[in-house]
Formats: sequence, structure tokens, C-alpha cells
Amino acid sequence: MQLSNNGLNLIMSFEGLRLTPYLDSANVPTIGYGTIMYPSGHAVTMNDPAITQTQAMQYLEWEVNQKVGSAQHYIQVTVGQNQFDALISFAYNEGLGALAGSTLLKLLNSGNTGGAADQFLVWDKVRVDGQLVENQGLLNRRTAERKLFLTPDPVV
Repeated sequence: MQLSNNGLNLIMSFEGLRLTPYLDSANVPTIGYGTIMYPSGHAVTMNDPAITQTQAMQYLEWEVNQKVGSAQHYIQVTVGQNQFDALISFAYNEGLGALAGSTLLKLLNSGNTGGAADQFLVWDKVRVDGQLVENQGLLNRRTAERKLFLTPDPVV
């Protein structure tokens, strides 16, 4: 299974596009559509030069492909395209380790799709001064991912 344009657009809409390095909400140097690691394996730094929109898309596609390849090993049940897209958006934002160890994935793999959907909303916090605090941007993203996850795929 591959990420659909729907899933890619969801990721892009929440990541936004910045062609110069910036610090994300976790103070991690980031560029493009949420890229923190270049395909070369080098981490983004605040001293990196600006990139083009074409490069930003290349980095996004490379990272999405990494997430898709790994996530397929973690997902042990059949999922629809919308569910898959929501899971990849989550993994793109939170990381594969977060997905792999999540209650969301455990519930999904046990067949509890509704419980898994509700787990998206648990991942709405950032660490500020050592404390986890709710972040409206993350809540908005998790709500959109949950909605997509629960949206039936069109019948073809």
C-alpha cells in the first residue's frame, strides 16, 4: 500500500512549507515540509542554506517512502486507504517509534478500530519546560487524522 494524494496533502497542509531552516515546536531544526533529516542521513541544522520547493517535495517524498516501508511491517491487519493515510501522517509527525509502541497500533492490530481512532487524540501534547502541555496545532492535526481514519474508502 502507498500513501495516496489525500494523505500527502494532509501531511503537507499541517507541516506547511518553509524553505529556510526553522525550529519546530520541539526545538528541532527543520526545513521544507517538516524535514529533520536529509536523504543523505545528515540532520537539518539552523545553518543550512535555503532549499527550493522542488527539493522540499523530494525530501518529503523520500521520508514518506521511509515511513510507508516501515509502517507496513507494524500494521498487522488489513486497513483501508484512508486508515493507512492517517497512520502515515501520524508516523510522519510523531515518528515510527511512536507509532510502533503506541496503544493506537496495539488497538488497531487487535481489531479495535474505534479504540485505535480515539487514540489519535491522545497525541496532542508537546513538552514545555519538562511538562507535557496540550498543543492546539497538534490537536487539530490529530482530529483531522482521526476523521480521515474513520472515513470509509469510496467504493470502486
